Amino acid sequence: MSEAREAPFSYPGLERIFHERGRLAICTCLIAHSEGLSFTELAAACDLSDGNLNRHVHALADLGIVTVEKQRATGRPQTIYRITKRGRQRFLAYVDELEAVVRDVHERSQRAAAHPKLATT
Repeated sequence: MSEAREAPFSYPGLERIFHERGRLAICTCLIAHSEGLSFTELAAACDLSDGNLNRHVHALADLGIVTVEKQRATGRPQTIYRITKRGRQRFLAYVDELEAVVRDVHERSQRAAAHPKLATT
């Protein structure tokens, strides 16, 4: 049995680092591609400009959520981005909290529709 929270709409698991469209896209994409993606692949998959991708990736890397690895293969050097184990755990916990928000919205809106308050005039 779960305990009722004092502030049921506070959603403490919503981390600001993920709560931005670009970072949400980057983390979702990197979870789907555990082998990692190049800068170009990640930018295309997330529909981000080079500058936006760079800014968001550095913010995520500073917190240990993603890793940035420079590789030198045949031809030009390539940067590969991967989500870390801890980053994956944090992001999945964030997604769980988002799912709680969605459940609450649906449950409470259905209850409100079923039991509308009487309007006073």
